[in-house]
Amino acid sequence: MSEEIVNLIVELNENEAIELIQAELNSGVDPFKILEKVRIAMGEIGKRYENKEYFLADLMMSGEILRHVSEILEPHLKKDTKIESISKIVLGTVEGDLHDIGKNIVKFMLETNGFEVHDLGIDVPSEKFIEKAKEINPDIIALSGFLTLAYDSMKKTVEAINNAGLRDKTKIMIGGGQIDDSIKEYVGADAYGKDALEAVALARKWAGVA
Repeated sequence: MSEEIVNLIVELNENEAIELIQAELNSGVDPFKILEKVRIAMGEIGKRYENKEYFLADLMMSGEILRHVSEILEPHLKKDTKIESISKIVLGTVEGDLHDIGKNIVKFMLETNGFEVHDLGIDVPSEKFIEKAKEINPDIIALSGFLTLAYDSMKKTVEAINNAGLRDKTKIMIGGGQIDDSIKEYVGADAYGKDALEAVALARKWAGVA
């Protein structure tokens, strides 16, 4: 598949990107392959923001592109097999981090797979995760963060979950940035997902869905 989708999204050429994605779908390209290209593009946009090549307005534009792409891809990504007993997930970008592109992709993918996602947004303090967890009794809490400073916030949130007596009732996954096994161990999470597809695979495994 052409790298053109990646380039168009990274350069924020919304109309051309949407037209190409629609054409790829019409020609029978696997929508999950298209989604992977979108993920790569959003990752590059995040790096440009980190390097001060892109600014807040660019991030907002990329978020709008993602919203339109999601609307196009969603009907093609829905699964025939839904999770019968809906699994609840609390999702949010942890305190100190304002990135939500990756989080939004994960939310989109989880919802298309039948999960009930409660998105708390960005810059979410540990207290807010606890408050929501006590309210809805989620099966999974998903912590997102792109910046390295997010790791300490994730650790603080996991510790708060432990202290609130919720740890034995829920699984915790983390994702975003350069997260790996060492960060998972530092934070105290159950697992990490390197991308949206892996996050869905983890959630489905924990929900008992093959």
